Amino acid sequence: MKRQILLVDDEEIIRLTLGRDLNEAGYAAVTAADGAEALARLRDEPFDLVITDLLMEGMGGLELLSRLKESRPEVGVMILTGYGHLDSAIEALRLGADDYLLKPYRFEELRLRLEVCLAKQVLKEKLRAYENILPVCSVCKKIRDDQGREPGSGDWLGMEAYLARKAGLRASHTYCPTCFEIACRELSKP
Repeated sequence: MKRQILLVDDEEIIRLTLGRDLNEAGYAAVTAADGAEALARLRDEPFDLVITDLLMEGMGGLELLSRLKESRPEVGVMILTGYGHLDSAIEALRLGADDYLLKPYRFEELRLRLEVCLAKQVLKEKLRAYENILPVCSVCKKIRDDQGREPGSGDWLGMEAYLARKAGLRASHTYCPTCFEIACRELSKP
């Protein structure tokens, strides 16, 4: 399935040429002439990534980015501008932009950065899916067991204890003797 990209720029030549290049590169690119049109399209259509100009009549790229992240935080955003300054780059990243690229650009560089942005989107989607399935601490790797409790208030268990409780699985001989003893002690806790 082609990745859906919304290209927002008030310059028609950019919309036509970059839109064509993106479609030829295998993406499904749709264009919008300004921020208001982009928000309308975003309400009605699913997009994986928005590439927006920074300075446009009416709603600029930073305002579009801010409003987009309020309503659709999962959508990636790349700022593409001919008037880049360090302050606007910092502000764009603070607001949640995935990348910031200056015009004129080389399409191969844009395409590489676009692929990085889309790869980050895939990882974020997977993380959200896993978090909804099984809450795992990112530091100690314990799993929260919310069964029979208010969501978010369950016990945090080690992997072995969780598997023993949920699936009746016990530690096997694949542990070294020291780790096997530790796992057995943990499993014997109520």
